[in-house]
Amino acid sequence: MEQLQLQNLSVGEIVANDFRTSSVFKKAGIDFCCGGKQSFSDACTENNISAAELENEILKITEEPVNEFMNFKNWDPVFLSDYIMNTHHKFVLKNLPELIFYTQKIASVHGDHHPELWEIAGLFEKINAELLQHLKNEEEVLFPAIKEVVNTNSETAKKTIVSEIARMEGEHEFAGGAMDEINRVTKGYKVPEDGCNTYRVAFKLLEQFEDDLHTHVHLENNILFPKALELAN
Repeated sequence: MEQLQLQNLSVGEIVANDFRTSSVFKKAGIDFCCGGKQSFSDACTENNISAAELENEILKITEEPVNEFMNFKNWDPVFLSDYIMNTHHKFVLKNLPELIFYTQKIASVHGDHHPELWEIAGLFEKINAELLQHLKNEEEVLFPAIKEVVNTNSETAKKTIVSEIARMEGEHEFAGGAMDEINRVTKGYKVPEDGCNTYRVAFKLLEQFEDDLHTHVHLENNILFPKALELAN
């Protein structure tokens, strides 16, 4: 990516072109999934970051040979849907009950001295309820509609794609925003001095969950959904 091209792209487009750049944005605290539509220039200005320095970091990464397995932008939408379901959906479904248990456990034990843990537990209960229904709708409605359009060019399936994506982007905003708030409340998942091993496990799992959610939402918002909408139009 040349410098001029980089300035004219959104954050989501940059990461979609080369997923390795996500590490640069994560380090800089720039949202590349739900906030992926923001321009590179605006993101740097909003976060008080030198655009030139960030460009240099990105360009260094993109000069290295690309691992084609990570080149998600070149995947067809059906294969990408299956990948998301078999990788990220499975991760979410495995970790949701564990995190419900751990966030409620540390709140009940440490909540008197760390009342923010009750807020975290409450937020994660909402994330759990939202994502369970969200994943169900993707697996039973949106992803089959994408396959149907590819196979038969069904007009009904095209309308389903448009309506589902409009709603799902809002659901992504909610889940991403709730995890951002948990990150803020925990000061980047920093365990206090009186935190026990369960406290540490809970925060580590939350951090891993947020990392996976960022990738999951990025793949859908910035790659799969645009591909699906192109099929539907």
